[in-house]
Amino acid sequence: MPLLTEMTPSNHRYLTAALYKFVDLPDYQALREPLLASCEAHQVKGTLLLASEGINGTIAGPEAGVRAVLAQLRTDPRLATLQHKESWSDKAPFLRMKVRLKKEIVTLRVPELDPNKTVGQYVKPQDWNALLADPDVVLIDTRNDYEVVIGSFTGAINPDIKTFTELPGWLDAQPQLQGGPGKKTKVAMFCTGGIRCEKSTALMKMRGFDEVYHLEGGILKYLEEIPPEQSRWEGECFVFDERVSVGHGLQPGPYELCRSCRWPLGADDKASAHYVKGVSCPHCHDKRSPEEKAHLAERQRQVELAEARGEVHVGARMPNHEH
Repeated sequence: MPLLTEMTPSNHRYLTAALYKFVDLPDYQALREPLLASCEAHQVKGTLLLASEGINGTIAGPEAGVRAVLAQLRTDPRLATLQHKESWSDKAPFLRMKVRLKKEIVTLRVPELDPNKTVGQYVKPQDWNALLADPDVVLIDTRNDYEVVIGSFTGAINPDIKTFTELPGWLDAQPQLQGGPGKKTKVAMFCTGGIRCEKSTALMKMRGFDEVYHLEGGILKYLEEIPPEQSRWEGECFVFDERVSVGHGLQPGPYELCRSCRWPLGADDKASAHYVKGVSCPHCHDKRSPEEKAHLAERQRQVELAEARGEVHVGARMPNHEH
């Protein structure tokens, strides 16, 4: 039996870079074609969103290619301080490259909100545990239901939302977050990479909360920097690429994605009688018509035929998520 090697960057072929920055980009439409050309020239794939409020996305590819694209982005003085988070994988996290023009780089639909002007207080990963130990802090997970189900911070409130745009309505329905006498004024929020918290904490500040905090760099930075024995994180962190989930040290996790409903599937899900690879899972088996299931089954058959030929079928691509 061959010896297992430690999972280090030298063992992996693909570098993944997650990035975002809120910054005024009035000419964002003109940035699309040069950016797409650069990514394609360097064999970099993934998704980047451009809007007047900034840039957001994740790219992956050969290390030299990813670093070349990042370097090109930073030649724009407005993006010179662009930060990114790195992880490694031994298979391609993305199968195509998309640069999309959007109204918002993360959709919340609160037009008067401007994270370039007001956001919550950043808390570094090494200081996050101390903040959570404060009994007066209300901890809110701002992510979607399919993300929260596989992991979160101990004691976090799960809004049980399907999209980020549902968060303002959920907040409206929380008595302890309505203001007035006796309210808890300390609110801590977190998300995958930090971008959704920029808007959610800006929303709380706009509503009159003074003490609003968010995890700098998001869950990914926390899992990268905080050792498991000191961690307040439980489970896995959902990511928006073919890895599906990562754990401490940003190592790829055990989850797979249901290609029908986008739900992350663990061992119990895949052992269910309702699980048919590429077609259905316990979360969606009763939500698909026979015609839809037949279409999905044919797509899965084509995927498997392509894999047998050593090719990648477009039907295997990651479903779109708003993140």
